Amino acid sequence: MTQNIYDKKEFFEGYSQLPRSRDGLEGAPEWPSLRALIPDLHGLHVLDLGCGFGWFCRWAREHGAAQVLGIDVSEKMLARAAATTHDDAITYTRADMEHLELSPSSFDLIYSSLAFHYLENLQRLFSQMHRALVPGGNLIFSVEHPIFTAPAHPKWITDAAGHNTWPIDSYLDEGPRSTDWIAKGVIKQHRTIATYVNLLVSAGFSITHLDEWGPSREQIASEPEWADERARPPFLLLAAHR
Repeated sequence: MTQNIYDKKEFFEGYSQLPRSRDGLEGAPEWPSLRALIPDLHGLHVLDLGCGFGWFCRWAREHGAAQVLGIDVSEKMLARAAATTHDDAITYTRADMEHLELSPSSFDLIYSSLAFHYLENLQRLFSQMHRALVPGGNLIFSVEHPIFTAPAHPKWITDAAGHNTWPIDSYLDEGPRSTDWIAKGVIKQHRTIATYVNLLVSAGFSITHLDEWGPSREQIASEPEWADERARPPFLLLAAHR
């Protein structure tokens, strides 16, 4: 089963304090870039994998989706999502994405935010998602950028010119990496960008967009502490269609 860190008390409480947890989609700096990839949702059936507190599920309904299914492995996350959702067209289900079985041609759009880098068997899930999308359906997702899942050192290093750098170790050696983020011993699966792309292609997807996301100059002007994120992109955004 996928490591379910979100149901651990320390992690859940810490995660709940993040801007993206308190403020929803608008609290996620990469959201404008993801939003630009989303097609017209009117009448569509949408699946949100790793739905968390249900922010995207509710947004999709507000923007015309006919039915939305949110799936997450965390009971605590789903309980919060259910408590803040009052819409019979949104359903939340607890499931492990490592073993997910999806019905053929049942969704027009599959969306996921920062969840797939926890999964060991991503190839199986990509095949399931391709099967579950209608012909021409879209997959849009974000993961932690491989530069982040590969670091050998837990802190920035400042060079002689005063620039922050992040030393990378064994980038091509894929597999589980343990990191201390909110809580100790969080396991994330390190993959290269090439692996994400090739897994999509081998599952039958056609890639339509790839973005190594970093904050814009305008975002940095309003949030100066994000400036260091220009040195290494924190998120990888991908869009593909069946």
